[in-house]
Amino acid sequence: MRKNLTRADLAEAIHPVLKLPRRDCAVLVDQVIGEIVETLAAGEEVKLSGFGTFQIRAKAERMGRNPKSGAPAAITPRRVVVFRASRVMKATLSSRAQAERKAASEPRDGG
Repeated sequence: MRKNLTRADLAEAIHPVLKLPRRDCAVLVDQVIGEIVETLAAGEEVKLSGFGTFQIRAKAERMGRNPKSGAPAAITPRRVVVFRASRVMKATLSSRAQAERKAASEPRDGG
């Protein structure tokens, strides 16, 4: 099982579909990611149909704790990216999880 999906993995996945050189696929992936980042940096939402929505949220200053010492520490205000999965993605993930649970609970043939 793969832990991370990289830009190279995305470029490799679109290569057979688009039938473009691998280098061009890598450039395309970089351009799409760059556009998403620039749109978020401008304070706008990015909605990808069937996937989800990326937004920038402003977090206010708050008090936290230093995990090492336990001492109170101020956490500075900042902007963070949040992702909200679409209903389509949630349904897909839910149905796959149910199928995996069902397969795991079925008795295996001892051969």
